[in-house]
Amino acid sequence: MKRKLKLKNWVLAIALVLVSIIPARIAIASYQQPVPQAIFVLGGASERMKFAAEFWKSHRNLDIWVSDFAWNLDANRQIFLQSGVPNKKLHLDGRATDTVTNFTTLVEEFAERDLQHIYLITSDYHMRRSRVIATVVLGSQGIVVTPIAVPSSRNNSESLVRVLRDGGRSILWIFTARTGASFNPQLYND
Repeated sequence: MKRKLKLKNWVLAIALVLVSIIPARIAIASYQQPVPQAIFVLGGASERMKFAAEFWKSHRNLDIWVSDFAWNLDANRQIFLQSGVPNKKLHLDGRATDTVTNFTTLVEEFAERDLQHIYLITSDYHMRRSRVIATVVLGSQGIVVTPIAVPSSRNNSESLVRVLRDGGRSILWIFTARTGASFNPQLYND
């Protein structure tokens, strides 16, 4: 029993040290790149796409990355094109199945393109959970976010339970490259 407890304590200590590196990586990225280099929009609402298209008009040098369900990508592209965003500025990704995978499916590509600072656009009620996930997933790769909240008609943020659950899933991803998304029964409903 003591041996198991010692092993558990070592694992927790190593995990704590690894996770504590994230704030340092974020600070370094923020220092090295104080100005965002891209726009990242979380899918799920056309209002976010319309807001991002308008936001882009004052940041025309930036590319726009959208993570959404695959079936929404054509509609998203049309919103951006109708707003004057050139197709070459758009990077649409349909691999995500939920908010955590919005980040985990694109973080490697952001890192490969040396993006150290990005604007994060999502709905105001969704921002707290998105920032926690971004801090863990993107921060672990040395990417900082500047949040831009899209106003919505919802009066309250998502529950603390959802924030903690997805924060935990993000930490799980750091150590296993898995998000636990396969436990979502809605993924398998047609």
